[in-house]
Amino acid sequence: MTQLLSFIKKEFFHISRDPRTMLILFGIPIAQLLIFGTVIKSEINDIHIAIYDQSKDKTTEQITNKILSSGYFILDENLTNLDEIDAIFKKGKVREVIVFDNDFGKNLVKEGTAKMQIIADASDPNTARLAIAYVKGIVNDYIIKTNPNLKMPLEIRPEVRMYYNEEMESAYMFVPGTMALILMLISTMMTSISITREKELGTMEVLLVSPLKPIQIIVGKVIPYLFLSIINAFVIILIGRFVFGVPITGSFILLMLETILFILMSLCLGILISTVAKNQMVAMFISMIGLMLPTIIISGFIFPIENMPVVLQWFSNIMPARWYIIILRGIMLKGIGITFIWKETLILIGMTLFFIAMSVKKFKIRLE
Repeated sequence: MTQLLSFIKKEFFHISRDPRTMLILFGIPIAQLLIFGTVIKSEINDIHIAIYDQSKDKTTEQITNKILSSGYFILDENLTNLDEIDAIFKKGKVREVIVFDNDFGKNLVKEGTAKMQIIADASDPNTARLAIAYVKGIVNDYIIKTNPNLKMPLEIRPEVRMYYNEEMESAYMFVPGTMALILMLISTMMTSISITREKELGTMEVLLVSPLKPIQIIVGKVIPYLFLSIINAFVIILIGRFVFGVPITGSFILLMLETILFILMSLCLGILISTVAKNQMVAMFISMIGLMLPTIIISGFIFPIENMPVVLQWFSNIMPARWYIIILRGIMLKGIGITFIWKETLILIGMTLFFIAMSVKKFKIRLE
């Protein structure tokens, strides 16, 4: 019994002195609880909308003010004609457009019925459903509170239209996000484990003392996995198109070029991870746990970024998957070109160059 107690005591000391074990036991659960508790919400916040008010009367002004003062919506732009709706959706910031019919206020008083149109960007079906439901609720609340004693029932009939996903297929949201998740994890993990394996076997020292420059070692490691990952991405896109029915309304060539850029960035990130990981287990842990949860939770894959606390919104900017998902949904669902996604493309290029530079620097340090 004494020996058992001594062994248990030794194990406690061993675990408490290992920072990585303590991180797994306490750090990750606390981080997951905080992230899930603040990100997973059923309400919406700060949804950017545009309004096309053809009536411009007191009633539409009051409804608009009530919508904007609710705290759920931010007015991005007042439109002047219907032709601007498609263009503003393609920019990606506005999630909903509200259109008031002509003589809205007069029709509501004289006929008891007025028409408005709610057009939502359904490339993210969950956000679209919530935004439409909130607007309907606010409009109904306006009627009840402004006319509590009116015997003749007043009715505002919203006509709902979903852009880019008329049938509200959830696959339209999940397939691009899943593509980003798979390519990020597979590409990063393959390169990080590959190099750490050579470090464990002792063959990395041979490379480091060889005439090869650090950038040549990195390129030699990346190219084979880049080729294999491109094939993997091509298969994933075909499965999304022909199995799940997700359309590719934009340029397939542009889609593949952006995918290759994202894969290259992920491979370079894997190289960087391998330079700081001591063994394959640590490299796998960083690649899987360190990237999978943030990619799922704070990249806009499932949960709208606008709903998150400001700190997590800032943190999401450094998540490569966030920008790739925007690119995928834009090309596949909206049919947009490079003129609408140039910013996201430049961010991915910048991340790729940063990871390459950091990886080369780490190799140089080892050579010294």
